[in-house]
Amino acid sequence: MTSQPASVPPAGASAASPGTSSTSVPSSAPGSVSSLRLRVGCGTDRGLRREMNEDSFIAADPVFAVADGMGGHEAGEVASGICVRTLSGMPQLATGERDATAALVQQYLRQADAGIREATGSRAGTTLSGVVVVEQLGVPYWLVLNIGDSRTYRLSKGELRQVSVDHSEVQELVDAGEITRAEAAVHPRRHVVTRALGTGDESEADYRLLPVEEGDRILVCSDGLNGELDDQHIARILASEPDPQAAVDELIQAALRSGGRDNVTCIVVDASNLADVDAARTAAER
Repeated sequence: MTSQPASVPPAGASAASPGTSSTSVPSSAPGSVSSLRLRVGCGTDRGLRREMNEDSFIAADPVFAVADGMGGHEAGEVASGICVRTLSGMPQLATGERDATAALVQQYLRQADAGIREATGSRAGTTLSGVVVVEQLGVPYWLVLNIGDSRTYRLSKGELRQVSVDHSEVQELVDAGEITRAEAAVHPRRHVVTRALGTGDESEADYRLLPVEEGDRILVCSDGLNGELDDQHIARILASEPDPQAAVDELIQAALRSGGRDNVTCIVVDASNLADVDAARTAAER
């Protein structure tokens, strides 16, 4: 398994040498107003059946995202790598400011989409899911972004919820009431995405803005994780491992024990030290 420290914008995630890392990311970076403190774990594994790792990730305050490349023959790796390298050019990663907007993120995703199409002739694409930490009047939020079927979960007050919505054929069937979520998990078309960067006609991400709560734990993952573990299994691991890097390591190992049929990538982000946020929220409402 490979993992990279959250304080560095990684270009990709397919290195072969093992290693782990855990990083505490303070909110006292230039431009940050709230007392929010983040601790981050991240890691990736090729899995037991794939020849290459086509996942890439970026885990650098304030951007935490996973891209799952599609296309095979190295094209998927190229697509996901272009995606995270493009995101790493966002000015907030250099300044430490948490003032990004959905419009700004989408601007960079359009650049990534164009870059992937140019590099691969539209023969490859990538999903993307994750969060960007933003602050408005001193109040921190998770700006959740998603395109494709990589996922973002939030463990808050003991409850795990998927806060992204899959762009996939089976999700459309679930939404239409034609199949259940349990049936979707084993459906033969479960890996077919309806939206991606670099290929197809739909390349617009979905965005949600969620207030950061004390003790929030965010999980961002490729479908190599949730394809092997159900949400209950994921929730048990997240609840039992207080250290974010230990949680990432155990999630990946559990996915491998369950078959490891795909590349597996995870980022866990813990939020704490929100003592001043309630006062800031009250002031913002006035």
